[in-house]
Amino acid sequence: MSRSGHIRDTRLVMAGAFLGAFGLLMLATFTSVLAGGPISTKRELVNAAYQAGVGECLNWEKADLSDAQKVDCAAAHKFEVTGTADITAAYPKEAPYPAAEAWEKIAQDNCAQASTTYMAGKLDPLGKYGVSTLNPDETRWSSGYRELRCGLQVTAPSGAALPSFGSAKTQDQSNVYDPGVCVALTEDNKVGDPIECAKPHAFEIVGVVEHPEGEFLAPEKQDTVMSEKCAAIAAEYTGGADLKAKNLLITWDTRAQESWAVGSRKANCKIGAVPQGEKLVAWEGSVRNPNGAPLTTANPPQTTSVRPQDEPTGAPLHSESGKPSESGKPSGSDKPDPSSSGAPPSSAENR
Repeated sequence: MSRSGHIRDTRLVMAGAFLGAFGLLMLATFTSVLAGGPISTKRELVNAAYQAGVGECLNWEKADLSDAQKVDCAAAHKFEVTGTADITAAYPKEAPYPAAEAWEKIAQDNCAQASTTYMAGKLDPLGKYGVSTLNPDETRWSSGYRELRCGLQVTAPSGAALPSFGSAKTQDQSNVYDPGVCVALTEDNKVGDPIECAKPHAFEIVGVVEHPEGEFLAPEKQDTVMSEKCAAIAAEYTGGADLKAKNLLITWDTRAQESWAVGSRKANCKIGAVPQGEKLVAWEGSVRNPNGAPLTTANPPQTTSVRPQDEPTGAPLHSESGKPSESGKPSGSDKPDPSSSGAPPSSAENR
């Protein structure tokens, strides 16, 4: 993919990917642009990205990544380098610049194992960290440059990079958002990126439940725990609001066994509109009690509302099957139970 309005030979492609259990890699891609041209201060910042070593972190603010630079991993960053890979053997100097689909395979073949090794084998395949690559732009490619930077990043459903704090090696990998964050509903009825609650959205996150250490809890047992705890969390968050009168209900996430195995025990409680059949329904505003206690969030927040990227790509990347969700909607067990008169349903969505 390439962005219109940018010079093609200054493109840097970032391929985001999520590792599945037993080495399965799920990939989403998006194209970003790094400035090229004559040597300049901007080019020197770009060089910092190309020269970053294992364990170093990179951050940028501009959509074209022209200000990418190394930062302390304790600070906000969007990429943590887990390894490098030279693909010269497979792509000699005369090889054409790979298409997006080819970059996906290159990322899978060269960076999946590097990131798993970096995390000492404990990378949650359904967690918040995805395996990504920083690839050479077309100018460097034509000159014979074939080195990739493998890395990890927190990625939204669209493929947009979310800010991360601290090394992935030391962070909880549970795929959760902070209370008070709302997530969009896309045009194709999928759960999207964080968004302002004043805008139409699918869910409002009201809290986080952390399951205790111990053997894996089957989803139905997690449902029992989450049903009780999320009801209490929602009551406190909303100040006891009558959600049914607002055509809203409580739902939650569950953790898959492969996530549980690497220590991901946190799951979100959230509020959404009553679905129409199998379709999620967008709603606006927040149900938070304005007079309630301050929200308990990560310090600093791990995932917050972000400005959508210029070219949203990819499907929701986290699913318990290890494959991108086809619909972004809760599974059959997540539908409201008509016999329960509004009893809160569960949700297999990880966010």
